[in-house]
Amino acid sequence: MSVYVDDMQAPYRGMRMCHMIADSRAELDAMADRIGVARKWIQYPGTAREHYDICRAARARAVAAGALEVTQRELAAKTRARRLGDGPSGASILGQKPRSGAPVPPSS
Repeated sequence: MSVYVDDMQAPYRGMRMCHMIADSRAELDAMADRIGVARKWIQYPGTAREHYDICRAARARAVAAGALEVTQRELAAKTRARRLGDGPSGASILGQKPRSGAPVPPSS
């Protein structure tokens, strides 16, 4: 099980933001606590898109605490697999059965 941070640098109120996801909600919240990100800032809780938007300084703290650095594309693939119920961070995490024949949206 792991926590991941992407390489996005979206501007937001004078900061550069990225995403943080994990293989489980418990790991995601534990890392948020460890790096000082308030749990109330979680995005899309309880869904395959569950993540935190974190600033670059929090990203550096997450990496120092063991988070794995991935590209935006890799993070999107992990989220897509989770949504479709494929792989270790898919159906088992969300408590859902894998969907067979589900269409994969085109990557942007």
